[in-house]
Amino acid sequence: MTRLSTLARRLTVTLATLLAVTAAPATAQAKTATDKAPKDFVALRTVDPTIIQEMRYFKPHNFVGERIDGYRQPLCILTRPAAEALHKAQLRLLRQGYSLKVYDCYRPQRAVDHFVRWAEDLDDQTMKGEFYPNVDKTRLFLDGYIAEKSGHSRGSTMDLTIVRLPAKPTRPYLPGEPLVPCYAPKAERFPDNSVDMGTGFDCFDTLSHTLDPRIQGEQRANRLLLKSTLEALGFVNLAEEWWHYTYKPELYPDTYFDFPVSSKSLTTHW
Repeated sequence: MTRLSTLARRLTVTLATLLAVTAAPATAQAKTATDKAPKDFVALRTVDPTIIQEMRYFKPHNFVGERIDGYRQPLCILTRPAAEALHKAQLRLLRQGYSLKVYDCYRPQRAVDHFVRWAEDLDDQTMKGEFYPNVDKTRLFLDGYIAEKSGHSRGSTMDLTIVRLPAKPTRPYLPGEPLVPCYAPKAERFPDNSVDMGTGFDCFDTLSHTLDPRIQGEQRANRLLLKSTLEALGFVNLAEEWWHYTYKPELYPDTYFDFPVSSKSLTTHW
Protein backbone atom coordinates (compact mmCIF):
# COMPACT_ATOMS: atom_id res chain seq x y z
CA MET A 1 0.00 0.00 0.00
CA THR A 2 1.32 3.45 -0.86
CA ARG A 3 2.05 6.09 1.77
CA LEU A 4 -0.65 8.30 0.24
CA SER A 5 -3.34 5.62 0.45
CA THR A 6 -2.36 4.81 4.04
CA LEU A 7 -2.70 8.48 4.99
CA ALA A 8 -6.09 8.62 3.26
CA ARG A 9 -7.32 5.61 5.23
CA ARG A 10 -6.18 7.14 8.51
CA LEU A 11 -7.92 10.42 7.69
CA THR A 12 -11.11 8.47 7.01
CA VAL A 13 -10.95 6.78 10.42
CA THR A 14 -10.19 10.08 12.16
CA LEU A 15 -13.20 11.74 10.53
CA ALA A 16 -15.44 8.81 11.44
CA THR A 17 -14.26 8.96 15.06
CA LEU A 18 -15.02 12.68 15.26
CA LEU A 19 -18.49 12.07 13.83
CA ALA A 20 -19.12 9.33 16.38
CA VAL A 21 -18.12 11.62 19.24
CA THR A 22 -20.34 14.41 17.90
CA ALA A 23 -23.27 12.01 17.63
CA ALA A 24 -22.97 10.79 21.23
CA PRO A 25 -26.04 11.67 23.35
CA ALA A 26 -25.62 14.98 25.13
CA THR A 27 -27.16 13.47 28.27
CA ALA A 28 -24.66 10.60 28.46
CA GLN A 29 -22.75 10.45 31.73
CA ALA A 30 -19.55 8.45 32.13
CA LYS A 31 -18.77 6.99 35.53
CA THR A 32 -15.00 6.64 35.59
CA ALA A 33 -13.91 7.47 39.13
CA THR A 34 -14.86 4.26 40.94
CA ASP A 35 -14.08 0.57 40.73
CA LYS A 36 -17.31 -0.34 42.53
CA ALA A 37 -20.66 -1.08 40.94
CA PRO A 38 -23.93 0.28 42.31
CA LYS A 39 -25.69 -2.13 44.67
CA ASP A 40 -28.26 -3.12 42.02
CA PHE A 41 -25.61 -4.80 39.82
CA VAL A 42 -25.23 -8.57 40.33
CA ALA A 43 -23.28 -11.53 39.01
CA LEU A 44 -25.67 -13.43 36.73
CA ARG A 45 -24.71 -16.80 38.24
CA THR A 46 -26.04 -15.70 41.63
CA VAL A 47 -29.46 -15.27 39.98
CA ASP A 48 -29.27 -18.23 37.58
CA PRO A 49 -26.26 -20.58 37.74
CA THR A 50 -27.61 -22.71 34.86
CA ILE A 51 -27.06 -20.10 32.13
CA ILE A 52 -23.85 -20.94 30.25
CA GLN A 53 -21.17 -18.25 30.25
CA GLU A 54 -18.54 -17.99 27.51
CA MET A 55 -17.17 -14.52 28.06
CA ARG A 56 -15.43 -13.78 24.77
CA TYR A 57 -13.64 -10.58 25.76
CA PHE A 58 -11.80 -12.25 28.64
CA LYS A 59 -9.89 -14.43 26.15
CA PRO A 60 -8.30 -13.74 22.75
CA HIS A 61 -10.99 -15.29 20.55
CA ASN A 62 -12.64 -12.00 19.60
CA PHE A 63 -12.32 -9.44 16.79
CA VAL A 64 -9.37 -7.73 18.50
CA GLY A 65 -7.46 -10.95 19.17
CA GLU A 66 -6.53 -10.33 22.82
CA ARG A 67 -8.12 -9.95 26.23
CA ILE A 68 -9.99 -6.66 26.38
CA ASP A 69 -9.22 -4.01 29.00
CA GLY A 70 -11.41 -4.21 32.10
CA TYR A 71 -12.21 -7.94 31.92
CA ARG A 72 -10.49 -9.28 35.04
CA GLN A 73 -12.71 -12.37 35.32
CA PRO A 74 -14.86 -14.35 32.85
CA LEU A 75 -17.98 -13.07 34.57
CA CYS A 76 -21.40 -11.86 33.44
CA ILE A 77 -22.51 -8.82 35.44
CA LEU A 78 -25.92 -7.21 34.90
CA THR A 79 -28.41 -4.98 36.65
CA ARG A 80 -30.61 -7.17 38.83
CA PRO A 81 -33.82 -6.65 36.78
CA ALA A 82 -32.03 -7.73 33.60
CA ALA A 83 -30.54 -10.79 35.33
CA GLU A 84 -33.92 -11.80 36.77
CA ALA A 85 -35.58 -11.44 33.36
CA LEU A 86 -32.86 -13.66 31.84
CA HIS A 87 -33.62 -16.23 34.54
CA LYS A 88 -37.26 -16.30 33.44
CA ALA A 89 -36.20 -16.75 29.82
CA GLN A 90 -33.90 -19.58 30.85
CA LEU A 91 -36.75 -21.41 32.59
CA ARG A 92 -38.81 -21.27 29.38
CA LEU A 93 -35.95 -22.55 27.24
CA LEU A 94 -34.98 -25.34 29.65
CA ARG A 95 -38.48 -26.80 29.25
CA GLN A 96 -37.79 -27.02 25.50
CA GLY A 97 -34.38 -28.65 25.89
CA TYR A 98 -32.26 -25.51 25.45
CA SER A 99 -30.09 -23.20 27.54
CA LEU A 100 -29.08 -19.60 27.12
CA LYS A 101 -25.39 -18.82 26.69
CA VAL A 102 -24.00 -15.32 27.23
CA TYR A 103 -20.97 -14.01 25.35
CA ASP A 104 -20.87 -10.56 26.97
CA CYS A 105 -22.89 -8.62 29.52
CA TYR A 106 -21.88 -5.42 31.31
CA ARG A 107 -18.92 -3.88 29.46
CA PRO A 108 -16.80 -1.19 31.15
CA GLN A 109 -16.06 2.04 29.28
CA ARG A 110 -12.35 1.17 29.31
CA ALA A 111 -13.20 -1.89 27.18
CA VAL A 112 -15.06 0.29 24.69
CA ASP A 113 -12.03 2.59 24.60
CA HIS A 114 -9.89 -0.47 23.81
CA PHE A 115 -12.16 -1.25 20.85
CA VAL A 116 -11.81 2.32 19.59
CA ARG A 117 -8.00 2.25 19.80
CA TRP A 118 -7.96 -1.05 17.92
CA ALA A 119 -10.28 0.29 15.21
CA GLU A 120 -8.02 3.32 14.71
CA ASP A 121 -4.98 1.08 14.24
CA LEU A 122 -5.48 0.22 10.58
CA ASP A 123 -2.39 -1.99 10.51
CA ASP A 124 -3.84 -4.46 13.05
CA GLN A 125 -5.87 -6.89 10.94
CA THR A 126 -5.08 -10.01 12.98
CA MET A 127 -8.65 -11.32 13.20
CA LYS A 128 -10.06 -9.94 9.94
CA GLY A 129 -10.30 -13.37 8.32
CA GLU A 130 -12.95 -14.48 10.82
CA PHE A 131 -14.79 -11.46 12.14
CA TYR A 132 -14.83 -8.84 9.34
CA PRO A 133 -13.62 -10.49 6.12
CA ASN A 134 -15.77 -8.29 3.85
CA VAL A 135 -15.46 -4.98 5.74
CA ASP A 136 -12.58 -2.56 5.21
CA LYS A 137 -11.32 -1.46 8.61
CA THR A 138 -11.68 2.20 7.63
CA ARG A 139 -15.48 1.64 7.63
CA LEU A 140 -15.88 0.26 11.16
CA PHE A 141 -17.04 3.59 12.64
CA LEU A 142 -19.07 4.73 9.62
CA ASP A 143 -20.89 1.39 9.37
CA GLY A 144 -21.67 1.33 13.09
CA TYR A 145 -19.60 -1.69 14.10
CA ILE A 146 -17.50 0.36 16.55
CA ALA A 147 -18.67 3.39 18.55
CA GLU A 148 -17.38 5.61 21.35
CA LYS A 149 -20.18 4.46 23.68
CA SER A 150 -21.94 1.13 24.15
CA GLY A 151 -25.26 0.26 25.72
CA HIS A 152 -23.43 -2.62 27.42
CA SER A 153 -21.79 -0.07 29.74
CA ARG A 154 -25.21 0.78 31.19
CA GLY A 155 -25.61 -2.72 32.59
CA SER A 156 -28.83 -4.00 31.02
CA THR A 157 -27.52 -5.16 27.63
CA MET A 158 -26.10 -8.58 26.85
CA ASP A 159 -24.91 -10.66 23.89
CA LEU A 160 -26.23 -14.20 23.91
CA THR A 161 -27.32 -17.29 22.03
CA ILE A 162 -29.05 -20.65 22.56
CA VAL A 163 -27.44 -24.05 23.18
CA ARG A 164 -29.13 -27.41 22.69
CA LEU A 165 -28.87 -29.55 25.82
CA PRO A 166 -26.86 -31.45 26.82
CA ALA A 167 -24.26 -28.81 25.99
CA LYS A 168 -21.19 -30.05 24.17
CA PRO A 169 -17.79 -28.64 25.19
CA THR A 170 -16.20 -26.03 22.95
CA ARG A 171 -12.48 -26.37 22.28
CA PRO A 172 -10.25 -23.40 23.14
CA TYR A 173 -9.06 -20.99 20.47
CA LEU A 174 -5.35 -21.15 19.71
CA PRO A 175 -3.91 -17.73 18.77
CA GLY A 176 -2.50 -17.82 15.26
CA GLU A 177 -4.63 -20.71 14.03
CA PRO A 178 -6.18 -20.41 10.53
CA LEU A 179 -9.31 -18.27 10.51
CA VAL A 180 -12.59 -19.10 8.76
CA PRO A 181 -15.16 -16.40 7.86
CA CYS A 182 -17.87 -15.98 10.48
CA TYR A 183 -20.58 -16.48 7.86
CA ALA A 184 -19.22 -19.82 6.56
CA PRO A 185 -21.34 -22.97 7.10
CA LYS A 186 -21.45 -23.89 10.78
CA ALA A 187 -19.39 -27.05 10.28
CA GLU A 188 -16.56 -24.91 8.85
CA ARG A 189 -16.63 -21.99 11.31
CA PHE A 190 -14.76 -21.97 14.61
CA PRO A 191 -16.66 -24.51 16.74
CA ASP A 192 -19.37 -23.16 19.01
CA ASN A 193 -21.77 -25.38 20.94
CA SER A 194 -24.67 -23.04 20.18
CA VAL A 195 -27.42 -23.77 17.68
CA ASP A 196 -26.80 -22.55 14.13
CA MET A 197 -27.69 -18.85 13.89
CA GLY A 198 -26.34 -18.41 10.37
CA THR A 199 -23.22 -16.52 11.49
CA GLY A 200 -20.90 -16.63 14.44
CA PHE A 201 -21.03 -14.13 17.28
CA ASP A 202 -19.61 -10.67 16.53
CA CYS A 203 -19.73 -11.24 12.78
CA PHE A 204 -19.30 -7.81 11.16
CA ASP A 205 -21.56 -8.51 8.20
CA THR A 206 -25.11 -7.70 7.12
CA LEU A 207 -25.88 -11.43 7.42
CA SER A 208 -25.86 -10.80 11.18
CA HIS A 209 -28.96 -8.60 10.89
CA THR A 210 -31.58 -10.52 12.87
CA LEU A 211 -34.16 -10.68 10.10
CA ASP A 212 -31.85 -10.69 7.08
CA PRO A 213 -33.94 -12.42 4.37
CA ARG A 214 -30.99 -14.57 3.28
CA ILE A 215 -31.14 -16.41 6.60
CA GLN A 216 -33.84 -19.06 6.28
CA GLY A 217 -34.84 -22.50 7.52
CA GLU A 218 -33.39 -23.78 10.78
CA GLN A 219 -31.09 -20.79 11.15
CA ARG A 220 -33.97 -18.34 10.97
CA ALA A 221 -36.08 -20.48 13.31
CA ASN A 222 -33.27 -20.42 15.88
CA ARG A 223 -32.99 -16.63 15.69
CA LEU A 224 -36.75 -16.28 16.08
CA LEU A 225 -36.80 -18.64 19.07
CA LEU A 226 -34.28 -16.44 20.85
CA LYS A 227 -36.08 -13.28 19.78
CA SER A 228 -39.59 -14.36 20.74
CA THR A 229 -38.48 -15.78 24.10
CA LEU A 230 -36.65 -12.62 25.13
CA GLU A 231 -39.08 -10.08 23.70
CA ALA A 232 -41.94 -11.68 25.65
CA LEU A 233 -40.06 -10.74 28.83
CA GLY A 234 -39.21 -7.13 28.01
CA PHE A 235 -36.01 -7.42 26.01
CA VAL A 236 -35.41 -5.37 22.85
CA ASN A 237 -33.22 -6.68 20.04
CA LEU A 238 -30.71 -4.58 18.10
CA ALA A 239 -31.82 -5.28 14.52
CA GLU A 240 -28.25 -5.35 13.19
CA GLU A 241 -27.06 -8.06 15.60
CA TRP A 242 -29.03 -11.24 16.24
CA TRP A 243 -27.17 -11.74 19.56
CA HIS A 244 -27.68 -8.25 21.08
CA TYR A 245 -30.54 -7.60 23.54
CA THR A 246 -31.35 -4.88 26.08
CA TYR A 247 -33.76 -5.27 28.97
CA LYS A 248 -36.23 -2.38 29.19
CA PRO A 249 -36.78 -0.17 31.06
CA GLU A 250 -33.11 0.29 31.89
CA LEU A 251 -32.13 1.26 35.41
CA TYR A 252 -29.38 3.51 34.05
CA PRO A 253 -30.44 4.68 30.58
CA ASP A 254 -27.97 7.59 30.46
CA THR A 255 -25.02 6.37 32.54
CA TYR A 256 -21.94 4.58 31.18
CA PHE A 257 -20.03 2.80 33.96
CA ASP A 258 -16.36 1.87 34.05
CA PHE A 259 -15.88 -0.48 37.00
CA PRO A 260 -13.96 -3.67 36.04
CA VAL A 261 -15.64 -6.98 35.26
CA SER A 262 -14.76 -8.66 38.55
CA SER A 263 -16.55 -10.02 41.59
CA LYS A 264 -14.62 -7.47 43.63
CA SER A 265 -16.53 -4.70 41.83
CA LEU A 266 -19.82 -5.90 43.28
CA THR A 267 -21.26 -4.76 46.59
CA THR A 268 -22.24 -8.34 47.47
CA HIS A 269 -19.40 -10.76 46.74
CA TRP A 270 -20.00 -14.37 45.91
